[in-house]
Amino acid sequence: MASTAVATQLASPHKPAKTPKQQHEQQQQQQTDLLRKPLSRIATHPTLSPFRRRVYRTLLSVPRGRWTTYSALARHLSSGPRAIGSAMKNNPFAPAVPCHRVLATDRSLGGYKGAWNNGGEYSVEKRKLLDEEGVLFDETGKAGGVCIYNLCCISRLHRHHETSHAKMRSLILTALGSLASAAAAAAVDYSQYVNAFIGSEGPTPGQGFGGGDIFVGGARPFGVVKFGLDSTAANWDLAVLNGGWTPDGNVTAFTMMHESGTGGEPKYGVVPQMPLTSIDAPVNILDNSTYAQPRVGNDTATVGYFKTTLQSGVVAELSASRHAGIITYSFPSGEKYVLVDVSHYLPGSPGNPSSQFYVGGEIEINDDGKSYQGYGTYIGGFNNGAPFTIYFYGEFSTDAKSAQVFSGANTDPIPRYHVQANGDIPQPIYGNQTTKASSGPMNDRVGALFSWDSDALDEISSRIGISFISTAKAKAYIASEIPSWKVNDTVSDAVKEWNQDVFSKIRVPVDDSTNMTNVRLLYSSLYFTHLMPSDRTGENPLWDSSVPSWDDFYTMWDIFRCTVSLYHIIQPKYYESMIRGVVDIYTHEGFMPDGRSGNWNGLTQGGSDADNVLADAYVKGLRGDIDWSEAYAAMVKDAEVIPYNTFDPTDLTGSTKEGRGALGDWLELGYISVDRNSRSLSRTVEYSLNDFALSQVAAGVKPEDQLKYLNRSAGWQHIWDHDVSSLNFTGFLAPKFSNGTFNYTGYDPLYCGNCEWSAITYEGIPWEYSFVIPHDMKTLIEFMGGNSTFESRLDTMFVPGLAKQNLGANGAGITTLMNIGNEPDFMTPYLYHYINKQAKSVQQTRNLSTTYFKDAAYGVPGNSDAGAMNSWLLWQLIGLYPVVTQPVYLVGSPSFPEINMTVNFNKTLHITASGLDQGFYVQSLKVNGKKWNKNWFEHEDVFVNGGSIEFELGEGMKNWESGDVPPSPGHFTV
Repeated sequence: MASTAVATQLASPHKPAKTPKQQHEQQQQQQTDLLRKPLSRIATHPTLSPFRRRVYRTLLSVPRGRWTTYSALARHLSSGPRAIGSAMKNNPFAPAVPCHRVLATDRSLGGYKGAWNNGGEYSVEKRKLLDEEGVLFDETGKAGGVCIYNLCCISRLHRHHETSHAKMRSLILTALGSLASAAAAAAVDYSQYVNAFIGSEGPTPGQGFGGGDIFVGGARPFGVVKFGLDSTAANWDLAVLNGGWTPDGNVTAFTMMHESGTGGEPKYGVVPQMPLTSIDAPVNILDNSTYAQPRVGNDTATVGYFKTTLQSGVVAELSASRHAGIITYSFPSGEKYVLVDVSHYLPGSPGNPSSQFYVGGEIEINDDGKSYQGYGTYIGGFNNGAPFTIYFYGEFSTDAKSAQVFSGANTDPIPRYHVQANGDIPQPIYGNQTTKASSGPMNDRVGALFSWDSDALDEISSRIGISFISTAKAKAYIASEIPSWKVNDTVSDAVKEWNQDVFSKIRVPVDDSTNMTNVRLLYSSLYFTHLMPSDRTGENPLWDSSVPSWDDFYTMWDIFRCTVSLYHIIQPKYYESMIRGVVDIYTHEGFMPDGRSGNWNGLTQGGSDADNVLADAYVKGLRGDIDWSEAYAAMVKDAEVIPYNTFDPTDLTGSTKEGRGALGDWLELGYISVDRNSRSLSRTVEYSLNDFALSQVAAGVKPEDQLKYLNRSAGWQHIWDHDVSSLNFTGFLAPKFSNGTFNYTGYDPLYCGNCEWSAITYEGIPWEYSFVIPHDMKTLIEFMGGNSTFESRLDTMFVPGLAKQNLGANGAGITTLMNIGNEPDFMTPYLYHYINKQAKSVQQTRNLSTTYFKDAAYGVPGNSDAGAMNSWLLWQLIGLYPVVTQPVYLVGSPSFPEINMTVNFNKTLHITASGLDQGFYVQSLKVNGKKWNKNWFEHEDVFVNGGSIEFELGEGMKNWESGDVPPSPGHFTV
């Protein structure tokens, strides 16, 4: 690119973006138009008492589609609910002055006691009006949607009703200034707040190395297609290519499939097109180093849209549906070509056995000369996957002058990406226009080349559909999902889907006083947590099933800690579907995945972490169409059956594909021994949590198993050495031989070697893993010496300069032992809750979020890990944190004065934070209107039927909690 700066255009390309201020003013104008007449009538009515005037003016601040309560009105007007009810009787201005939008405290239709006239005529009319306005009611007659707590009385207007129109409008706008949240969620384009480049760069501006490896391009929530460019890598760490896009690489193609935020060997980058302006020497279409294009200026990416300009002068704009994509090329004058190289894919590191490779494929140009179809088969990638085949159908908007298929020798792509001497890559062999080109396993590369007259139209568009089933299905997706030839039409559909299905689930009012950095971080984080996994329902090529199909779990090890808990709350339909798909994989293949991509399980970095995902859903009441007997059987398979050894070079001791590769030790010894297995410490910790997960599901499905797995969940205690010391603290996890003795050779709790597959711990040092016992914090605190010593030890985790290794954050400059770039540390800053020191948890989480997460290209501390990092930030911004495998949430501190969350399909959780402008420490808390003295609550408190959480925040740290500490349901001493 000509500039290393990445321009982020936070708006849809098809229309100018409204700034937050403009959007706010538009909402105010709409409110003004609606209020002008009733305000005038209230002001001039001859018999209204002053109190009734105040009640009616306040009612006007409750907009269509929302509601308030009698008690909220009473508090605002310093009156009582009975007086409010009396004032609203015989309302002469109904329904323009909407007394029907006032409900009982329990969200029923009735009056201040919750039962007034529920079966009467007024109640029927009230329900009818609310139904028409879009307020949803559950089966018990309780309203969902968004409740207005912060009401506004338009005061003094009656003194000025004879003033000018401009003066009246000014007074109304002033009164409505605090009501930015009053606009219905559907009217807000939340997509404008997404920075699609967060995590796209590393610590060195303009370079991808050390960044989040995120996908930049067109996508839908959990969509199969992630349409974007592929580029070369400027260094040998090809993990930067996982999302395809890099800030400093040259463009080699625009492809239909990518991962997002993942490390390791790249996967996908298949079903390509590449626009060319010449095929003359030195261009060789079998050698992309001869035609790869630098970019000019800055790329543009917004929700559902991507645009780039190549050095050749070609401008490419694209968008995507769930199974298809559309791209428009604007060519300069001269020759125009589009290359379709079926053998294209994202390359891996030289000599790495996990690298992808092209197996074979086929392409056929159809009789119309402007469409083509075929398939490609590929193998490998991060999960060491078996071959997978993807079918495609592509078409152009205008007839091609010529179209030819070609074939050529199959060559390793590394030379093509890094221009290394490896002998000349031969020129392709062309066929005629109607020839089909195909190749068998590990045989020739195949593709097609389309060209247009140099004096023809400069703009050429293409639509491409993909399917794991057939070319016919790929073609059908184009017709059903992208009927228009205009990119902007698909962009509009994408924005609508993202707003409706994702962004509107968490609504933050925006006005001129809003912290827009936090708003962008919130909605950008929502975006990145919904790019993966992929919903492939109807696209399972391996077996026929009516059960949903899901892929691209990359991996459960990353997302089980707090990402899936978010899905449970705001995406229950998707989440149920996801779990059914995971269990269905067990039903047909024998094991659930920890990682899965390209229809193949792998890799398993730690435990069998799908167990944690299932348990988290079960204890929080998710049932639906999930077969929990089958799900529990899948968990028992993980816990009792040793998987076949895949003899992966990264770990020859056991399976890395699925299940628990070190299960033999676990069943025999109760821990993982250092002499028989790698990652002995981290896997002992993870297997302990896995078995606790089984005990949680067993309690409801097979109670006689519960105690067995609960006892096994204490296995971590077998490798706790009470005599090991480090930094003046005693007692740590330590490597243990199979004979029961500890191995101190080369052991230091501050080190873990490379901290990868062959080490004693994975992506974390023993100091870190010694805190990762979420199911039994009570025993852990006892082992560490009690509350006071535990607090001091936890404090030490956040002291700068103590880290001897920088792990997982890829150069983020983290020097504390606590490393937010490592998923095992996600819950660590919240552990002060377990000694009733919630303020310290808030202090540490705020510091981490503001230090390492930015509204910038380098905005994530290392890989985003399929949105895992983004989901951690989301919880921090909301002011809560889930405890995995338990129906428990820890109370943090929200970053917004008001948050409305749609939970459990159509219920609303209303979060307020008064005093946020003074400080972020909790001074007091109410849950559902009741004073709350615990720093945690349970799922059913607010996430089943909705509810409210009212924070009172302030500047000073306050020990406000006096209730019980969060539970330790796995408490058991070996």
